[in-house]
Amino acid sequence: MTDKFSLGAKVAVVIGGAGGIGEACSYGLAEQGATTIIASRNLNKVQAVADQIKSKTGAQTGAFQVDVTDEDSVEQLASQIAEQYGRVDILVNTHGMNKKGAPLEFDMADWDNLFSVNVKGVMMACRAFAKRMIKQGKGKIINMSSVRGIRGTGGGNVAYGATKGAVDMITRMLAAEWAPFNINVNAMAPSLVLTDTIKKAVAPERLEMLAKSSLFNRLGTPEEMAGACIFLASEASDFMTGQILYVDGGLTAVG
Repeated sequence: MTDKFSLGAKVAVVIGGAGGIGEACSYGLAEQGATTIIASRNLNKVQAVADQIKSKTGAQTGAFQVDVTDEDSVEQLASQIAEQYGRVDILVNTHGMNKKGAPLEFDMADWDNLFSVNVKGVMMACRAFAKRMIKQGKGKIINMSSVRGIRGTGGGNVAYGATKGAVDMITRMLAAEWAPFNINVNAMAPSLVLTDTIKKAVAPERLEMLAKSSLFNRLGTPEEMAGACIFLASEASDFMTGQILYVDGGLTAVG
């Protein structure tokens, strides 16, 4: 039996792949043999990550700049990558942001910014790369959702949760639209992941409390998110589309 998780000869694009979950996913895809292209606003940062991945895995890598809130920038990214690499087999949308605020006081400019990055940016990336995938007759798209797309919580997360609920439905709708073209569209939905950013931003006692929401009494790691990403990118998930894969330590199973 062939290795159903091998990504050799595949071209993968990770938008937002220069840190946290995105960087771990980029490493994971490269370790499975994919040519891995990382894109973000900060070209110097994505180039540094791409160089590190190439050095450690031996995989071919690339770095591109993109602004996911700008349609022309997203279209240009898809066009440049397709022209340079000949095809795009996998798109992973890991970009996103959060801005917390009490619902009665939440700044609508911040609300619009969150939707521009987390929702509009995802939709524009899906559309731009799907055009190329349709022509080649196959593709995998993986969006980044969250348990907050299906489970409510306090702490000022109303805008963030709303964007992730929208990502969930975009994922399902595009799966239905593009299945005739052999394009799988799924999403990963983690609970809080112990990235370097989270370690710096959240007090240790708060992290300890949040860890208790997991059935394993701990937070997930970026590398564990990468495992789910590899599965959704590989032929092991060929009969799976329109699904939200909860990588959450069991939070949504009981909460």
